[in-house]
Amino acid sequence: MRKFLTALIVIPLGLILATFAVANRHFVTVSFDPFMENDPALSRTMPLFLLLILVAALGVVAGGSAVWFAQRRWRRAARRNEADARAVRGELADLRAQVAAARPEAQRLPVPSGVGLYGPIGRDKQRATL
Repeated sequence: MRKFLTALIVIPLGLILATFAVANRHFVTVSFDPFMENDPALSRTMPLFLLLILVAALGVVAGGSAVWFAQRRWRRAARRNEADARAVRGELADLRAQVAAARPEAQRLPVPSGVGLYGPIGRDKQRATL
């Protein structure tokens, strides 16, 4: 089901992206030099669709990084809580072992042979055969 839903999303997005790339094939010059308009030192000529895809990918990476850094305190708290829980589980296991060692063994009365929980073996309270 998960693969089907992924394919349901990825295939249309791929088709839209391919259509976009075919429709925007012309080349544009991107300049990174704000001082020299006529002859920029830092410029790059590339197809428009490639420029837009690269800008979108850069935006996704920047947004993901910002969210990752913003959630830093929650990840740190989760690590601390997990370490505390691990320590408490260890203490609980030690305490249970101590209690089990300190508890006297319960005495069990011997059960007469041929008699079950409700009387003779194979019969219930009303002495019906099981």
